[in-house]
Amino acid sequence: MSDVPLEYPGERLGLPAEGRGSIGTLGRRVGALFVDYGAAYLISGFFDWDPLAILTIFAAIQIVFLPTLQASPGHKIFGLTLRRVDGAWVGPWRPVVRTALLVLVIPAAIWDADHRGLHDKVAGSVLVRA
Repeated sequence: MSDVPLEYPGERLGLPAEGRGSIGTLGRRVGALFVDYGAAYLISGFFDWDPLAILTIFAAIQIVFLPTLQASPGHKIFGLTLRRVDGAWVGPWRPVVRTALLVLVIPAAIWDADHRGLHDKVAGSVLVRA
């Protein structure tokens, strides 16, 4: 770690300041979360809106779509994509780890200067603009 202040989030990761490949903004990430959680909530109606069903469906949405499309439906709508820090495909296990931590909420609420949540840091992933 350097004591030199960053000019923009993602600079330390070699990402551009804006446009395609730049760090996804907080507004886009929260919007995507609302879309995915809202979809999980609606689908959970088939299970009498059981809170455990909502979380399970939300996790399933993340775990199915992140490795296959590199984005959840909410991410797609808000123009985001998930990738490894080195730019490669996230693979099958990173979305599982990321989602498990995301469901705990606290890791997602803690982020660094690059605007990466703790769940992304542990998984070695970054959410960028598509």
